[in-house]
Amino acid sequence: MFDPVIAPSGTLLGLLQRGRGDGTLHALTAPRSEALAALNHCVLRDPRDDWQVENRSLYYARLFLDLSGELDEIEAYLFDVDDVFDTDESRTGLALAVLGHLASYGRRDALDLLRRYAASGSNWAWALDELALRDDDAGLRALAAPVLARFATDAEGEAELAVAVRDAFEPRPWRLWAEDPREYISARVRAAHETGCFDRWQRQMRPTGPRPGWSVSAVFEWAQQGLERGAALHVPAARCLTAVAGPEDRPEILRAARDGIDGARCTALRFLADSNDPEALDLIEGAAADGSPAVVDAAVDAFERMRSVAAVDRARAWAGRPDPLGAAASRVLACRGGSRDRDLVLAALREAVRGEGCDAPTLWTLVDGAGRLGIVCAAPVLRHVYRETASSHLRGRCASALAATDPSFPAGFAVECLWDCEESTRELAARHAETGDARVVERLRRLAADPAEEAEVQTAVRSRIGPDPATM
Repeated sequence: MFDPVIAPSGTLLGLLQRGRGDGTLHALTAPRSEALAALNHCVLRDPRDDWQVENRSLYYARLFLDLSGELDEIEAYLFDVDDVFDTDESRTGLALAVLGHLASYGRRDALDLLRRYAASGSNWAWALDELALRDDDAGLRALAAPVLARFATDAEGEAELAVAVRDAFEPRPWRLWAEDPREYISARVRAAHETGCFDRWQRQMRPTGPRPGWSVSAVFEWAQQGLERGAALHVPAARCLTAVAGPEDRPEILRAARDGIDGARCTALRFLADSNDPEALDLIEGAAADGSPAVVDAAVDAFERMRSVAAVDRARAWAGRPDPLGAAASRVLACRGGSRDRDLVLAALREAVRGEGCDAPTLWTLVDGAGRLGIVCAAPVLRHVYRETASSHLRGRCASALAATDPSFPAGFAVECLWDCEESTRELAARHAETGDARVVERLRRLAADPAEEAEVQTAVRSRIGPDPATM
């Protein structure tokens, strides 16, 4: 739909876009109109790079509650004319998820908005899933007619209905409608459910798509055909080789790994690395030097999967290389190196931040490695990445690494992490934040009593505090 534009990390908008705990804390002390403007900006312009992985909805919903925010802007956005033309679920998914959490907290206006949108909006299926978790049976039954009216009664419409029933994330509404006393509703839903079940069975019994033959050359040819179609099949092709290749096929596989066409070379490199072949490391080095971009990527990926002592030793020799193989070597050391490799991992971490910024993909592994190896000198870099990255998942990894390397973490970042958008980060904070701060104790008790909070977070909270005397 659009690429998110992330504001500077020191601004209220930038903090809220990143889902940082300081975003909530700053919003609660800022002028209410300014805080609500920034909050609505985030909800209506999803700031996540990967909206299917990162969490923001509960974080924003809680802030809406704390600010007693109105839903006028969300309503106008959901029912704007753009909803007809831009039907991508990423346009409205975050707003609908926020409304779902608000409905769970008892906001009737949020529940009414979800019902209206499920009846007339383009992303009705998402709204219906939110309602399936929160609405009563009567509210869901009232939506049966408008939802079914979306599907024509001809063969094409019934097929589309069957797909909708089959792929529904939450089946509760469809089960209620299958038992509806109105025969014209229940009969259609039951028929669609039966058709969907049959379609699923057919797909399982008759898988589509090309399949390789049962020989090494046939597997190589299949991988190349996939590459020419734009589909990288070397990973499944390498798995096929484990079934069809015998000791007598090793020379052919080695030749393919050395100078074969791209599909065969990628497949052979992956197979040899996974089987820990003694020549795999030399072939990977050669592929990184003279291979095409696809071959280089496959070689680097294959190397990172290797777990042998020889692979770690080779990683130490390659770690200083200014190429993808050198970066991969540093990640191998971050995952499987020892205390002697701290300097190499730290150097790679600093270089990645300096050269690629705080959202570089390689940082995920290097940050984990800094924590695993206990690299105390990495704390300043980790704090910088924590503040600047737009990825809430990478920030959570930084928090975990800081907990292992930075003595100031319990009284510092751990406190704001109690308000973070990611439950894993809140869980970490609940285990480490110093309770001498009155805000920490109050927040821990609130998390323990919040029915929307994840069970892992509440378990961590309860391990730190006893029962509230006021409730005893």
